[in-house]
Amino acid sequence: MKKFFQKIGGYTKEAYNELVYKVSWPTRAELTSSAVVVLSASLILALVILAIDSSFEFIMRNIYQLIF
Repeated sequence: MKKFFQKIGGYTKEAYNELVYKVSWPTRAELTSSAVVVLSASLILALVILAIDSSFEFIMRNIYQLIF
């Protein structure tokens, strides 16, 4: 059981060292610009889906009115 906890401790130390010394974290400016790109793309995609959904709704309402 002691060996199990030693492995967990070693893993935790290695993970910490990797996060602190090896990972390159983005700067605040890079993070902000990436967030703006994601928000813009999400908004554009939402508008495209809204347009497609509205078009299909319009088409289906007209088809149902012709049939019934």
